Amino acid sequence: MLRPLALADDFDRLVHSLPDNWAEARLQLIVADDARCDRAAAMLGPANPGRREKTIRFGVARRGGGLTPDAIRRLLRRLDAEGIKGGLEVVGTSEAAPADVRTRHEPLAQQWQKAIAGLPADWTDIYAEVRFTSTDYLERAALLMAPCNPARYGGPNALRFRCARAFGYGVSPEMARRCLARCDEEGITGEVEILRALSDTYPVATQGPVWYVGGRAV
Repeated sequence: MLRPLALADDFDRLVHSLPDNWAEARLQLIVADDARCDRAAAMLGPANPGRREKTIRFGVARRGGGLTPDAIRRLLRRLDAEGIKGGLEVVGTSEAAPADVRTRHEPLAQQWQKAIAGLPADWTDIYAEVRFTSTDYLERAALLMAPCNPARYGGPNALRFRCARAFGYGVSPEMARRCLARCDEEGITGEVEILRALSDTYPVATQGPVWYVGGRAV
């Protein structure tokens, strides 16, 4: 007798069955045990689910403002950990725009080089942002850009980091370019922008200048 798939595994199967250009999907979970419905709905709270008796509906977004597949997968793993069983199915999808967003964006590493080239010759410190074209890219990009010590700040699909040309706090411009090139190699798209830059700074017994953004030191 075949054992039913865990909800997280079932979710992966469903996602892989969706069209290549899907942007959002609406899912339906029918909880097997009436007594566990309240608990299941509460644990799926971050997905803003709707519930009717044993049926719980929620969405997943590959592009847009909803929870990403990684986030939904984590929620379903929590249900699996508590032994909550049920049937999961797709009840609707929406497709992305026909034009591939990747064709409208230069490679991130190339954008970085152009941004650097536009700075004064004596620049020393940079505060930069990468805005990705999909929130689905964020977690993987954060891992690929780990040497830059990126921070999630500036929006749900953005990472920010410091760069120092010769000394002080921040990644070197060469390492920043390499990290962005890693994102390019995996098809991650977005826009690079230098938010703030300083020239001719000389830290004395410090790690460099400090910017305050929204009351927080960066």
